[in-house]
Amino acid sequence: MASISAPTRTLLFTHSTKRFFRPFKPSSSPFPLQCTTKTTCSTLQQQQQPRRNNNYNVIGILEERGLVESITSDALRSACLTPAPLKVYCGFDPTAESLHLGNLLGLIVLSWFRCCGHRAVALIGGATALVGDPSGKSLERPELDAETLERNQLGISNTIHQILGRAQDSNLVGPNSNSDSNSDSNSSVVILNNYDWWKEFSLLDFLKRVGKFARVGSMMAKESVRKRLESEQGMSYTEFTYQLLQGYDFLHLFQNEGVSVQIGGSDQWGNITAGTELIRKILQVEGAYGLTFPLLLKSDGTKFGKSEDGAIWLSPTFLSPYKFYQYFFSVPDDDVIRFLKILTFLDIEEIVALEGEMGKPGYVPNTAQRRLAEEVTRFVHGEDGLAEALKATEALRPGSETKLDWKTIEGIAEDVPCCSLAYDAVLNLSLVDLLVSSGLFESKSAARRLLKQGGLYLNNNRVDNEGKRIEAADIVDGKVLLLSAGKKNKMDLAFSLLGEILKLRLSPNYHNLEYTYENGLCKTKRVNDALNLFEEMHPDTVTYSSLIENQGESLMFGILLMRCMIEVNLRM
Repeated sequence: MASISAPTRTLLFTHSTKRFFRPFKPSSSPFPLQCTTKTTCSTLQQQQQPRRNNNYNVIGILEERGLVESITSDALRSACLTPAPLKVYCGFDPTAESLHLGNLLGLIVLSWFRCCGHRAVALIGGATALVGDPSGKSLERPELDAETLERNQLGISNTIHQILGRAQDSNLVGPNSNSDSNSDSNSSVVILNNYDWWKEFSLLDFLKRVGKFARVGSMMAKESVRKRLESEQGMSYTEFTYQLLQGYDFLHLFQNEGVSVQIGGSDQWGNITAGTELIRKILQVEGAYGLTFPLLLKSDGTKFGKSEDGAIWLSPTFLSPYKFYQYFFSVPDDDVIRFLKILTFLDIEEIVALEGEMGKPGYVPNTAQRRLAEEVTRFVHGEDGLAEALKATEALRPGSETKLDWKTIEGIAEDVPCCSLAYDAVLNLSLVDLLVSSGLFESKSAARRLLKQGGLYLNNNRVDNEGKRIEAADIVDGKVLLLSAGKKNKMDLAFSLLGEILKLRLSPNYHNLEYTYENGLCKTKRVNDALNLFEEMHPDTVTYSSLIENQGESLMFGILLMRCMIEVNLRM
C-alpha cells in the first residue's frame, strides 16, 4: 500500500472581512457549446508509426491500454481508418453538478479518438436525467427538480468544456501537422443537450416513431433490466423505457449530426446496442457502432473513485486539486501501472519501464504514484491546478522551505481538520497556550515535551523557544497559522476578526451559505435549512430573519450574529 503525504490535522486563522466561494461562470449559452482548441496527443506526435489515410489505429491503441471491453462490430476497426474522420459521442446525465471519477474514462476515450483525427461530441442528458438510467443501480434515482437539473447541466457542461478544451494546459499538445485530420474543425469538441430534441416529442410520437420498432423480449433481456426485475425493488416503466430514449439519442445524432460511434462504460452495453438496433431497423442502414470500456475498478474488484468523504469530483469547486492529487498519490502498487495505462497519455514504453523500476532495489517508493497523480491532475485541472496541488503538498511538509501564502493554505483548509479562534485571542498568546486552546494538545506539559524534542513547527519552521509568543509577523498574509506537531500531526488554525466569511465544504450535496457580522446578511438557496441548522449548532445565538428579496434561485435573509466566529456545514 502506498503511503500518502497529506497531513492529518490542521488549524486556520483569518481576519479578512470577506471570503467568497470559488466563482462559477458558465457560458451564458452552453447548448450547443463548441470548443475549437486544437488538441492531439504528444505521444502520437513522437511515435512515427505509419498512418493510413491520416488516421491512427485508435482501436488498437485503446486495446493496448486496456480501454476496450466490447465493440459492436469489427467493422469499426476499418471504419476508424477511412479517409473521413468519424464523429464519436459519449453521454453524461446531469444527475449531479459535477462529473466524477467514474466519468473520467469517457473523457479520456473521447480524447484518444480526437488524438487520432476523429471528432468528439459530448451529449448532456437533460431529458434522460429526468427518467434516470437504471444501469448498475439497485434503486430508482431520485427525481430532479427543474432548478437542480439546470444547475447540474451548466456545471457538467462547464467541466467538459474545461477538460476537453484545455489543450495548452494538459498533457495533450498539438503536433506541427498540416493534415486535414488534425484541422481545428476536426479536433473541436461539440457539447449538445438531448433535451433540445426531446422537449417537442409527444408520447404518441414516441410510440409511433420508436416504440413500434422495439421488442419487449429484447428489452427485458438487457442485463440492467433483468437484474432490476429480479430484485426486490423491481423496475418502473419509466426506467424500463430509458434504453429506448438513449437508443433514440444515437439515432438522432446519427441522422442529424453524422455521429456514427457511441462510447460508454461496460454497464452501458445494453443502451448502446439499443441505439444500433434502432438505427438498423428504422433507417435500414449499417455503419453505426458502439464501443464500451471497462469500469474503473481496483485490483480487488471494488470501485475506484470513492473516498471516505464520498465521490472524487472532477470540478475544483467540489474537490480541490490538492485533494484530487492526493487521492491518486495513494493508489496501491497493485493498481498504479494499470491506471497509468488507462488514465494517462504516457507512452506505453515509458509505463513499462517504470513498472520494471518498481521491482529494483533502488526504486524510490511512490515514484509511479507521483507520476500518475501528476498526469491525471494535469489533464483534469490543467497546469495551474497541478501547480496548486504540488505547492500545497510541499507547503504542508514540516521543514519545507516553500513560502506559505493564504491561497495555498485556503486550498487545503477543507481537506484537513481546522480550528477557528478570534484574532485578538491569538495575537501575543504563548505558543504553548495556543497548542492547548486549539486542541492540538490536551495539556501544556505534552506540548512542552514535544517542543523540547524538536517536533513542534510553526508555519513549517521548527520552534525551539519554549517562550515563543505569536507575533503579527507569524500570521501568514495576516490570516492564518499552520501548526505541526511532529511530521504528520498538523492543524490549520483559522482566526478572524468579526465579520469573516468562512468557506463551506462544497460538493453537489452542499449549498452555499455566506454571512458577515458587519452587514448581517445571510444568503442561501436552502434558507430554512440554513436557519434551522444554524440554531441547532448555536442555541445561545439569537437570530432574526426577514425576507429582503427574492432573486430567482437565491433568497436573501438578514441575520444578526453574536460576536463569535461561526462555521456552518450545510447539508441538504
